[in-house]
Amino acid sequence: MSSQGGRDAAPTPRTPFDRIGVAVLRELVETIVSGRIPQGGLFPPEAVLSQEFGVSRTVIRESMKRLQEKGMVTVAQGRGTHVNPMSSWNLLDPLVLTSLIGHDDALGILDDLSVVRGALEAAMAAGMAREHDEDGVARLRASFELMRASMEDSTAFREADVQFHLIVMELSGNLLAENVARVLFERALESTRYHGVDRARAFEMTMAEHEQILAAIEAGDPEAARAAMDAHITDSWERRRLPTAKRS
Repeated sequence: MSSQGGRDAAPTPRTPFDRIGVAVLRELVETIVSGRIPQGGLFPPEAVLSQEFGVSRTVIRESMKRLQEKGMVTVAQGRGTHVNPMSSWNLLDPLVLTSLIGHDDALGILDDLSVVRGALEAAMAAGMAREHDEDGVARLRASFELMRASMEDSTAFREADVQFHLIVMELSGNLLAENVARVLFERALESTRYHGVDRARAFEMTMAEHEQILAAIEAGDPEAARAAMDAHITDSWERRRLPTAKRS
């Protein structure tokens, strides 16, 4: 609907969320993910939360709106704010995913993340092999050679390793898979649990796996590239996975 003069009505400006509001939102997400308020549970009234956090009711109200946007709660006037089942949460939301990984004592979320990441990156490796762009392959080989040159420097090696994967994502031609995989990858890299422990000869095995991926892409063999990438992500996670965290 247009306003007078034929101009569209300006959208209602959203309340800015300052650092205090961000901190409150993060704590509320942690409260849900940790189970302090379980799925199906009810949040305390707005006035109680305002007093507990020492912030205005406006900040609490805006935080609840943002939790609702993430699928974590349902706000019903007169019935309060209930925590939704996990199946409703936006698990790709950076704040939600970071919190889930942080509370993932059994590493189940990271196990699932590795499976999904493996499937997505395998599809993207196949896509890059199918396109077989010479400039792109040259970039990928340069990243691989940087890994080889950095094997005595763990920080540089890991940075080159990350770049190898980001190049495959970028040049896959699959923007949706790239977007989802980047979210998963970036949130995982923030977690010390995801980095796990380095086994003996871990870098050598990683190099061999990357070499198989590179060779398949250079050969223009999508299925070999798919298999090599999927195996690499699965096997490298199994090597790093902390032994104290047992699967249920």
